[in-house]
Amino acid sequence: MRRPRKPDTDAAEADERTVRTAALALLAGRDFGRAEIVRRLARRGYPEGVVAAVVEGLVAERLLSESRFVEQFIRQHAGRGHGPARLRAELRERGVPPAEIEDGLEAAAQDWAAIARDARRRRFGESPPGDYGERARQARFLQYRGFSADQIRAALGPGDDTET
Repeated sequence: MRRPRKPDTDAAEADERTVRTAALALLAGRDFGRAEIVRRLARRGYPEGVVAAVVEGLVAERLLSESRFVEQFIRQHAGRGHGPARLRAELRERGVPPAEIEDGLEAAAQDWAAIARDARRRRFGESPPGDYGERARQARFLQYRGFSADQIRAALGPGDDTET
């Protein structure tokens, strides 16, 4: 359990140097999107104007990069077996602009069907689904993970739905 820190200065009266130090401490752990780091700093009680100025400075110095954050996020979550629809939704929740999301997904050039296949194998084993009920269950799992219908069909292999 972490012990709460005593702030050195009152957050409401923080200067740019204090806010910059707090922002760099956050960025030392992982990349953040612009909106997410603003939200984190505001939650700590720093003034909005100072936070905005510090974030602009970090962007200008290329210490904070939306595209780098999106690239890292997609790579990490695709490795966990998440599909493009889920990644779009999670990045939107973090305040990333839609154009940045689409550029990141395009640049990632992932084989989403292979990722879906791998996620299905990790969860359900090597053998393809035997009956319709099991196939539907696995399809729901992959849909929750954010894969499209085409990617799900590719991951489940040939089945009963191709005859209709």
